[in-house]
Amino acid sequence: MKLGFVFDLRDSYRALGYSEEETAEFDSLATIEALSDVFQSLGWDVRRVGRGADLARRLVAGDRFDLVFSIAEGLSGRSREAQVPALCEMFKQPYAFSDPLTMAATLDKEIAKRIIRDHGIPTAPFVVIENASSPLPDIDYPAFIKPVAEGTGKGCTGKSLVHGPDLLRLEAARLYDAFRQPLIVESFLPGREFTVGVIGTGHAAEIIAVMEIAVRPDADGGVYSLEIKENWERFVVLDLADDKEARLAATRALAAYRALGCRDAGRVDLKSDACGSPQFLEVNPIAGLHPTHSDLPILTGKAGRSYQWLIGEIIRSACARYNIKAPQKLAA
Repeated sequence: MKLGFVFDLRDSYRALGYSEEETAEFDSLATIEALSDVFQSLGWDVRRVGRGADLARRLVAGDRFDLVFSIAEGLSGRSREAQVPALCEMFKQPYAFSDPLTMAATLDKEIAKRIIRDHGIPTAPFVVIENASSPLPDIDYPAFIKPVAEGTGKGCTGKSLVHGPDLLRLEAARLYDAFRQPLIVESFLPGREFTVGVIGTGHAAEIIAVMEIAVRPDADGGVYSLEIKENWERFVVLDLADDKEARLAATRALAAYRALGCRDAGRVDLKSDACGSPQFLEVNPIAGLHPTHSDLPILTGKAGRSYQWLIGEIIRSACARYNIKAPQKLAA
């Protein structure tokens, strides 16, 4: 059985002149090799397709796969994560992970939070600034500002935590100049931060584990920024959590995952308010899959399950949706 493996290789884009920040969401060769090894161990004939444009050329030429496994984030546009799923649906090509609607909605933090709020899941109050000259929002301080449609902490630094309108105006100007997109401003949440791993689809989706993210206060203002994510071993403590607050985070994460229509696997981020109530931040429907550096594999390992198990379960979930004969189930 043929598996088409679609990805954005960071080194390829860096060779074209793109910056570290522009390619922050893209994958290393180590991730591609690790995933390829697992696919092969499951008995798949792995075809490394490359980026979404490469997949488009192959589909137009008539190539087909039993399953496409895409971790491609796309390069531009607020619907960039939806590009590969949309291609697959256009050509009736089975694929893993969420559909185009979910991919687009979850990347846009405003849209995702509106959907979550309509489902009764707690999320911090927020407003959106369309551009740097927009009127300042009426929001309580301190507040947190970030681009509305970026991932991997892009645009987030210690300066994102603002304590008044003057600082908000300065940071809004900096972010808009850098990203040229609307900015979301949220009431700051001072409590614990959690990331929750989810596997499966719909009512079959279940929690893998809840992991608490504790950033050192002296590390970029305690913000889980792009720089901190890239060097987390020096600045962050990652531990599984199973107390009452963490279990509530798990319940809300699973509800958010289902409300947004996520499929096969994903990761939901939450942060608690001053009362210890976990609030939805965002969901990543194609979470990073580096075996030792990405949050989803890390929390899976801490829960006593292997990287091979995680990837195998993602593929099993996708195969079940298309009634494709599933590969052999790997032991935890």
